[in-house]
Amino acid sequence: MTDKKAPLLTATLITLLFSMIVANIGTQMYGPLLPLYVQELGADITQIGVFFTLAMIAPLLFQILGGWISDSIGRVQAMAIGSVAGLAGYLVFVFAPSWEILLLAMVGMSVATSFVGPSFQAFVAEESAEESRGKVFGIVQGLFLITGVVGAPLGGYLADNFGFRLMFGVAAVLYGIATFIRIFMARKIRLAQTEPPEKPTFAKLKTSMVSIFGMLTAGGIVTWIFISDGVGDVTFSMVGNLFPVYLNNIAGISMTELGILGAIASVASMVFMVAGGALSDKFGERVGIVTGNLLVGSALLIMLNVQTFVLFIVAWVLLGIGQALTGPAYSSLISKAVPTKLRGTAFGLFSTSLGIISLPAPYIGVLLWENFGPKVPFYIPLTAMMLMLPIIWFKFRLPKAPETEEPIAITIAAAEG
Repeated sequence: MTDKKAPLLTATLITLLFSMIVANIGTQMYGPLLPLYVQELGADITQIGVFFTLAMIAPLLFQILGGWISDSIGRVQAMAIGSVAGLAGYLVFVFAPSWEILLLAMVGMSVATSFVGPSFQAFVAEESAEESRGKVFGIVQGLFLITGVVGAPLGGYLADNFGFRLMFGVAAVLYGIATFIRIFMARKIRLAQTEPPEKPTFAKLKTSMVSIFGMLTAGGIVTWIFISDGVGDVTFSMVGNLFPVYLNNIAGISMTELGILGAIASVASMVFMVAGGALSDKFGERVGIVTGNLLVGSALLIMLNVQTFVLFIVAWVLLGIGQALTGPAYSSLISKAVPTKLRGTAFGLFSTSLGIISLPAPYIGVLLWENFGPKVPFYIPLTAMMLMLPIIWFKFRLPKAPETEEPIAITIAAAEG
């Protein structure tokens, strides 16, 4: 009689994944439309750039802290703390009288993203075997994309027909449900613990930061992941919040059509996400990352050079497939490149590698838009992405793993000179 094979997804992981889906349906409802909401509250194109530049400060402050708190007190406990801040942010979205007040909502959402995102990523890694980790990330991220299929068109429909405030109200209710689930699970896990959780201290934070900094500066795979992720984040932050403005104001795409495009990209990602994770497990993470980036670049190039909605659909399908190939591969690679005790901190760092240098990026994108034309800023991330592909191909190679995990953590930073 053979032992029953363990399921790929545990019951706790499924419950937390459900909370992530419910919460992020709301995020997908407003995400593509937020620049238009800022515009509706009185901001011009320059003020939109200022808004999203200022909004980048909060993630810079909280992204690593959230991951470290997750490493210290537990993944689910950190998710619960972040969810409370996120719910407060949603309430500000509903009642904000001006676009300036929306910055308070962005602070709440930044705390939520910084605490919840890295914690969940690390939790998925810890609930999966290394040999099937890419596939597990593919399944989780594929199911997660239900949020785009439901949220994007729902948000566009509600905003078009009932206004932004009602849309944010619906999103707040959904996020409240997710917050309740996470608090309940955190309490359940805490009661089941036989030992008290480790208390966060400044000394432990310093130790974690020294360890991460050492890996970042050692010249190994972690260094190159950080460089690649940073280049992508900085350049795409120049245009990320200009996408809906370009599509709506220049290309003539309605908010409902924006939602439909988001849903199409999500469906395409869902179809290919598990295959992307399996590709990562079988051939190595760099194969999926390079192929996915080529497809994303193709999608961006098409978007800038077509007018018909059908061709925009083609672009969004390629975008969805590209994200399906890169997402599981990146998550799997990061989880293998750092020791378990630093996973939350690492995912917090890599979830958005934005630093002081990237803070003016949204405003720079607006300046390029105003002085050289609406299309010009979008060619910056496209060019940067293509230039990074050879580096990704040659540098994103994990060293052969020893028998135990801790030697991997010690030697990985020095590998790949």
